[in-house]
Amino acid sequence: MLIGIDPGPIIQSYVVFDGERVIASGDVPLAEMVRLIYQDHSELMIAVEHIECMGMAVGKEVFTTVFNCGRIFSAATVCRMIPRRDIKMHLCGSNRAKDSNVRQAVIDKVGAVGTKRNPGPCYGVSNHLWSALAVAVTATDLARTPNEFFPPE
Repeated sequence: MLIGIDPGPIIQSYVVFDGERVIASGDVPLAEMVRLIYQDHSELMIAVEHIECMGMAVGKEVFTTVFNCGRIFSAATVCRMIPRRDIKMHLCGSNRAKDSNVRQAVIDKVGAVGTKRNPGPCYGVSNHLWSALAVAVTATDLARTPNEFFPPE
């Protein structure tokens, strides 16, 4: 079981994934995410979508997101920082894949969302939670990605 996180400047989207289905999910502020990691899920591996330079100028939101990634990384016992391009390549086989392609690849791999009466493995996943689930699926499937960030020991 692990937690996949799609970091943001204000809200962090996360899923707790057991390898077959989403156990829990949510969109929380950074302080709540850090608390969840420390208190509720300290034994789980954390997988975070890592921000990479794409050659374009960036603004305050990107720097705030990078800072949030660092806070999440420091709160976790075991943390993997997986770049979006590795997630796209693993799930879709192309760096040009869009969010809709990644979402469909996750559904094909894990299973349908389902309904309230008949929930599927992805039940409750929407919006940024799809990115968090894509991180979790990639971390579950691959021991290490080609461009994964490993900090110095």
